[in-house]
Amino acid sequence: MSEQQADYIIIGAGIAGASIAYWLSQYGRVIVLERETQAGYHSTGRSAALFMESYGPPQVRKLTCASRAFFERPPAGFCDHPLLSPRGALLFARRGQEAQLDAHEALVRSVSRNVEHLDALETCRRVPVLRPENLLGAVYEADASDIDVHALHQGFLRGARRNGSELVNDAEVRCVKRVAGVWDVITHHGIHRAPVLINAAGAWADTIGALAGAASIGLVPKRRSAFLFAPPQGVDASRWPTFMDLDQSFYVKPDARMLLGSPANADPVGPHDVQAEELDIAIAIDRIQSMTTLNVGRPSHVWAGLRSFVADGELVGGFDPVVPGLFWAAGQGGYGIQTSPAAGQVFAALLRALPVPEQIAKFGVDAAALGPARL
Repeated sequence: MSEQQADYIIIGAGIAGASIAYWLSQYGRVIVLERETQAGYHSTGRSAALFMESYGPPQVRKLTCASRAFFERPPAGFCDHPLLSPRGALLFARRGQEAQLDAHEALVRSVSRNVEHLDALETCRRVPVLRPENLLGAVYEADASDIDVHALHQGFLRGARRNGSELVNDAEVRCVKRVAGVWDVITHHGIHRAPVLINAAGAWADTIGALAGAASIGLVPKRRSAFLFAPPQGVDASRWPTFMDLDQSFYVKPDARMLLGSPANADPVGPHDVQAEELDIAIAIDRIQSMTTLNVGRPSHVWAGLRSFVADGELVGGFDPVVPGLFWAAGQGGYGIQTSPAAGQVFAALLRALPVPEQIAKFGVDAAALGPARL
């Protein structure tokens, strides 16, 4: 059986593992182990990510804001075209929801200056398929942008490889043990050894943690379903913002020449190769057709992804409080893509026993609020 030595072993090549490898490989040899035949198969590769600074709990919002500079000005050679494309996000409300809409507007304005409060007429002008009956208005977040997820993910992996790291696909972890301060991670490729093990296994993070002898962090994978459908014939919807109702019971997002719809569901499931449920799709179609004039018809493509959360909804990044040399990078939920530039850099710093980098700390990112000990 072959043996490989490294300074760090990362389990999982999704956005969490890839972003950590990108930053960490500048300071040591990194091996990334991925159980699938391609990186990011389960969550990263199924994300319809939107860069939206108001989205998520407090630390997520701070990490997202701290990531904007990277998205707008990635390092030379990181990608061939911009990572962000203008989109905008519109959250609309019905009459009787004045207080909730005001509260949402206050939240958005706390992280962005480019915010508009729209009346019902302007809301319908921005999204002409919304039904005007009982419509109150909307909050429009102009800086929300589409993320090129593939370019971002591959940029992280490509940069890590340039720095000498190795990505091993089809490398399901069979056994993890720590001997004399060194982790032995066994796959069918052989034994991979390093003093530090980084658990970035997504929905399987608690499973990997148990193999390493750690207590559960309470990770709950949740299914999010989505589908593609055609816009009305003769209508160019490419410039519409992403739009959703105040209760976030559905959203619609332009995707190339199609529309992407979702019931915005978060259904607890076990970690597996998740597929969309027919009921999820039917619920989303009903909600979309009841609140808009869109006729969804038969979706051209349906899928689902796993978004994994801990109790407080924040990311988990830090050394296990009991098991030496085990670092958690889990609980990305639906925020892993938009936070990855800052989160990857923060976690790489913590792995080297350094504080949160100054340019990220100024946004209020707090290592203790991310660490697994809080759970």
